[in-house]
Amino acid sequence: MTKAIDSNTLAEFKKDLADHPKHKVLERAVTKNGILATAADYHSAAAMTPVFSIDLDTGDVANQKQSGRCWMFAALNTMRHDIKNKFGVPKDFELSQNYTFFWDKLEKANYFYENVLKTAQLPTSDRKVAWLMTTPQQDGGQWDMIVAIIQKYGIVPQSAMPETYNSSKSAEVNSALNLKLRKDAVKLRKLVADKATEAEIATARKTMLTEVYRLLAYSFGEPPTKFDFEYRDADKKYHLDQNLTPQSFFKKYVGWDLDQYVSIINGPTADKPYNKMYTIEMLGNVIGGRQVRHLNVTMDTFRQVALKQLEAGESVWFGCDVGKSSDRQKGIMDTNLYKQNELFDIDFAMSKAERLDYGQSLMTHAMVLTGVDLVDGQPTKWKVENSWGKKVGTNGFFVMSNNWMNEYCYQVVVNKKFLPQELQTVLKEEPKVLAPWDPMGALA
Repeated sequence: MTKAIDSNTLAEFKKDLADHPKHKVLERAVTKNGILATAADYHSAAAMTPVFSIDLDTGDVANQKQSGRCWMFAALNTMRHDIKNKFGVPKDFELSQNYTFFWDKLEKANYFYENVLKTAQLPTSDRKVAWLMTTPQQDGGQWDMIVAIIQKYGIVPQSAMPETYNSSKSAEVNSALNLKLRKDAVKLRKLVADKATEAEIATARKTMLTEVYRLLAYSFGEPPTKFDFEYRDADKKYHLDQNLTPQSFFKKYVGWDLDQYVSIINGPTADKPYNKMYTIEMLGNVIGGRQVRHLNVTMDTFRQVALKQLEAGESVWFGCDVGKSSDRQKGIMDTNLYKQNELFDIDFAMSKAERLDYGQSLMTHAMVLTGVDLVDGQPTKWKVENSWGKKVGTNGFFVMSNNWMNEYCYQVVVNKKFLPQELQTVLKEEPKVLAPWDPMGALA
């Protein structure tokens, strides 16, 4: 039924506004200060004091600057926490995010070419092709993708491959790389349409990747194959470890069996029954490497496995929708932070499933859980290590209320030993393949 807004309807709108008490006062407040400042409930800040019953000592906060590498920073931060505990490296020690960034960009380019060829018979108007071409590659990623990079290329300390202009401010390299990838897609699709041989396509693809490597080497520097690692530990003792490779460095200084760490999600939508495995079509970076796999569980299980890992003294990678009900400067994430429903007298409430189904929320950022406050054994708030530098929150650390976790956290990564035995069995099942645009495929 078609229904335009007519003068009688407008009159009703005006009367409704006039009937609201103190509407003039609220109009002045919102127009002057904005919605969030007017709706802010400062009782939330009082409740979110940065004091925790479990509080891991993780060192200084890193800074991803003007790049979308939060997932990478968060993963490398969990590993450097362990290096700090084992080897006493300085508080400001970091692993090279530039090193993993380089290899992720190269592998994503190859992954893009693979998907272009798989969909080359489809018209450019097809939704899958349009999805590919919207963003051929980007900075974001998921846990399994950084694992795929590390398992293939290892890691290095930041001293072996420091940050560059382009790693800290990635807009220019992304613009150049996506332009190249789209142009390459035109050529690859044309080769398929012209019935080129597999050898001809492989030759063209190798040339394209050679050019991508050159672009990345100019932008980030070329990754080291051997390096020395030197540092002074917490007791000021000098250490020098020579002729390391990225793989030998990972084995000696981290030594994790990354296959033991699994992605746990809470996606309470009707199409994703709990205690089942899921993957996402066309999501990944390393061809033949680690597949993106998620175990969907209830929020109670989600919290409990994260808590068990913290209680064992190990920090937890997690993904969330960081922009919702959060204050970047104060470092607070709390569902009580802003009372917009009271300000406007409008019910804004949506369930977590509704927000996912209707595009109101999805994973946008990855950080690290480094502490939790327990009252009668139950979590009330969580300590979060961000990667936005020390000038936000409390020296870069945020406080997240337990209810905010319930509503806006979507993924944690834990050692599977912390899962109940029946869920460890589910991990072996073949995952259901979700569409490329499923919200659980969102990149942090």
